Amino acid sequence: MEKNPLRIIISGGGTGGHIFPAISIANALRELRPDADILFVGAEGRMEMERVPKAGYRIEGLPICGFDRQHLLRNIGLPLKLWKSARRVKRIIKTFRPHVAVGVGGYASFPTLAAAAQMHIPCLIQEQNSFAGKTNKMLAASAQKICVAYSGMERFFPSDRILLTGNPVRQDLEPLRPTPAEALLHFGIPADHRVLLVLGGSLGARTINRSMMDGLQLLTQQPKLTVIWQTGALYLDEVQRAMDNGITVDNIKVMGFVNRMDMAYAAADAVVSRAGACTISELCIVAKPAILVPSPNVAEDHQTHNARALADRQAAIMIADADAPTQLVRRAISLLDDAPLRAQLAQNAAQLAMPHSARTIAQQVLALCSPQNPNAR
Repeated sequence: MEKNPLRIIISGGGTGGHIFPAISIANALRELRPDADILFVGAEGRMEMERVPKAGYRIEGLPICGFDRQHLLRNIGLPLKLWKSARRVKRIIKTFRPHVAVGVGGYASFPTLAAAAQMHIPCLIQEQNSFAGKTNKMLAASAQKICVAYSGMERFFPSDRILLTGNPVRQDLEPLRPTPAEALLHFGIPADHRVLLVLGGSLGARTINRSMMDGLQLLTQQPKLTVIWQTGALYLDEVQRAMDNGITVDNIKVMGFVNRMDMAYAAADAVVSRAGACTISELCIVAKPAILVPSPNVAEDHQTHNARALADRQAAIMIADADAPTQLVRRAISLLDDAPLRAQLAQNAAQLAMPHSARTIAQQVLALCSPQNPNAR
């Protein structure tokens, strides 16, 4: 290896499901190679432009966006944005001269990894979902290694490049250090309460939030029950207005974003969540019984595939988005009342966990680094 610092580009983002794994991989790389110079490439205006610097890493933005299937006229400027992004990322690569490029999916990942491959820089892509995204499927032919979280991904990628590594989770969840008693104290929850943790992903989930709002009366009638409810910033005001509508809701703690997910998971007896790949990986790592409500608004319906991968193994309960308004709150209360079922779901989820994924992927990234790479000199 060269004496000069190791240089690595990591690209992707758009949602927490891409950003958190990318940051976890970067942190693992730093642990293995403290001298590594890591540069992120994201999409301008997306959440990675805020989250990545907070995690202590530099990031460059591209004027890239996704294809808007619902508003086709908004795609008129997309070819120009792609062209501008391709030009900018080539300049970034020529200036930074990376030894290796890592793509985790999301808008910025495609132009970055495509340019890196054209410039003969080794590439690794990480696919979080059980149904591969379009970006990674297009990049697979030029990637040396493809890290996946589910078996059977040969239907999407060349089998000789696939590595089953699992999805990276936040470092504070592996292992889960807070005790339940510490977590209950952190949130100000009585020690004898059961706790339902409600998550909608980093952007929030309309169906979950509105199903919970419709069930407020029933939730407040449950003895010794507390709800920790992450609404997402987009839905916080709407949920708070619903709670100000004359219902006593002392047992429901609402927040736009949970900063201490380790505490939230440690406190939870059961979890209601969307079925994003990284959330599912976290649920398996922390071994929590969950009700999964897959979002119907994601590409290739990959959340349904993710949820079924657990539900088919009795490692979670799946409720369709369309059924959530009538079923979700009652099923959640039923699960909290059924300790044997919670134990079975938790045990089966734990068996699906793939610990230390970020470190495993980081080791694969380092294995691709070559001092003979002419662009890294």
